Amino acid sequence: MSNDDLQVRVKHFAALKSKYQATKYEDSSPSSLLYLILRKADLEFEITEFEWNWLLDHELLETMEAIEYEPQRRAEELRKLDTEFSQLKSKFKVTKRHDLRLSSPLYPILWKLDSENQLIDLEVNYLKEQGLTETLAIAQEMAQFAALKDKYKATRYQGAFPDSPLYKILNKLEAGEHLSDADSNWILTNELLETLEIYWQVEAEKEANFSHLKAKYQVSRNQGKFADSLLYPILQQVDSEELLNEYEINWLVQEKLFEIVTINQQRAEKWKFARLKVKYNANQYEDLSLSSPLYKILQKLEGNNQLEEAEIGWLQKQRLTDTLTIANENYATFLKDKIKSGEDVNESEVKWIKLNDRKDILAFLEQKHFAALKAKYQFVDLRSEIPRETIYEIMLQLEEGKRLDRLMVAQLIVNKQLSPDGKIAKAHHTLEATFYEQEYKRTGNKWNLVSASSDWRKAKNPQKASELTNNFNFNKIPGDELKSALLTTRGTAFRDVENFSEAEKCAKQAIDYCPHGYEPYLLMATICKRQEKYEDYVFWENEAIKRGAELGDEDYELKRMVKNIKDEVKLQEVVEYLLKEDPRQYAWANSYLKQQKDKGK
Repeated sequence: MSNDDLQVRVKHFAALKSKYQATKYEDSSPSSLLYLILRKADLEFEITEFEWNWLLDHELLETMEAIEYEPQRRAEELRKLDTEFSQLKSKFKVTKRHDLRLSSPLYPILWKLDSENQLIDLEVNYLKEQGLTETLAIAQEMAQFAALKDKYKATRYQGAFPDSPLYKILNKLEAGEHLSDADSNWILTNELLETLEIYWQVEAEKEANFSHLKAKYQVSRNQGKFADSLLYPILQQVDSEELLNEYEINWLVQEKLFEIVTINQQRAEKWKFARLKVKYNANQYEDLSLSSPLYKILQKLEGNNQLEEAEIGWLQKQRLTDTLTIANENYATFLKDKIKSGEDVNESEVKWIKLNDRKDILAFLEQKHFAALKAKYQFVDLRSEIPRETIYEIMLQLEEGKRLDRLMVAQLIVNKQLSPDGKIAKAHHTLEATFYEQEYKRTGNKWNLVSASSDWRKAKNPQKASELTNNFNFNKIPGDELKSALLTTRGTAFRDVENFSEAEKCAKQAIDYCPHGYEPYLLMATICKRQEKYEDYVFWENEAIKRGAELGDEDYELKRMVKNIKDEVKLQEVVEYLLKEDPRQYAWANSYLKQQKDKGK
């Protein structure tokens, strides 16, 4: 036995003697029989009759009592822990169906919350996975409470639970509401003087601003104290050029403040005019007066009405060629819809189609354009379940460089028309990639680059996919999940061109940033498989499965598309289509309908 091992045992023996009240026994050598007896007792092994007699012979009566009492002490400590856990579950609204054991990760999470510590992302995700929405809501409110206490200099107040009176008071301050006398007295009683000073300062600023706004908008008569009146927030909205809602307008009419109502009406009309100018590319025409000929023309276009010759001439004279182009396109769309609905076009409409050289509409009428596009995109009716007009609209949008409607994409996937090597898939994913690149330039949101890269690879352009993340300093990108996703899609692009060293480098860096996500593990698995490293392939694939990967998920592309739909109406339309097609295979889509119902409550 080394000297280090001996010292460890000596310390362990001393600790056991202290625990089992045997400190009066002078022999400290680990070779002592007492050390063996105490180790057995601590590991809950049965003490033999010989060992009991040895303890009795050495007059270690207190030690004998401590050993006999130890199981009872352990049971008592376990009961205490169980009681504490039950109290925490009750406090943080954990329902009976989540009545978990002490070994559950839930216990330390609740203990941490009770100690006023904020949860990390891993703990938050655990609560979500367990469906503990009420517990998660309490945790989020506690975090909000802590932020408000810091903002309003009330950190000396020790309470952190959302049922505290201070939380309600700070929420009022955050919403700009007036505090009651009871609220102010509570702050004083708890000696939060800095908080009260902040409130008084805000109140004084409101009073001064209210007086200024009443003078600016010539509201001479007193409408009551601003905290008890709608007038102050209304004047604030008017001053910030926000439009009023119907209730606020009715209130102004009731109070006979017609001047403000007029200001709001004129502003609404001008905003409408300004929006129409943007929509129809007519911003170079500077006149914003509501009597302008342009306003009447744009309103007509908004109603999908054909312009008269005089109106077309006026647009040409003002050099509003883009506006005229949009007007023609809108009218063309109206004619397409008319034809698709089965209505006949009249002579004037046919004349317009020919005059404007609308070959697409003429071909649509003659069913030639449809056949040509179908051949170009090699559209084969595998199941013949997509309506003919939908097939045509899909090919038209691809031909015109427009993103496909999400329902159209769902239909293509369900009917197996988006095979990786097909021309429809390549055109569709090219448009998707371009869209997400533009979204990134518009918003700066790098999640769009993750989607763009994925679509470039599916469009058989992995080099374009990898170029999106060239020269990125990933350490400066906020959010570990985003870093991991960017590195994973970058690595996948390198894998596609068989640059396995760069692909593996990206995958491992993605794992470092987000070790709980399965995607980079799947990437490592495919890299190893392509290099015929089958043992490593099995290892990485198992690691991905541990983290939630579903291998061979034939609905993966559908799930990805549905997840990215932002429009709630369109999301419901797509989900209902899938469930109608195959309620068993697409049962996973039910969760999106449930999310919408939960939002509507």
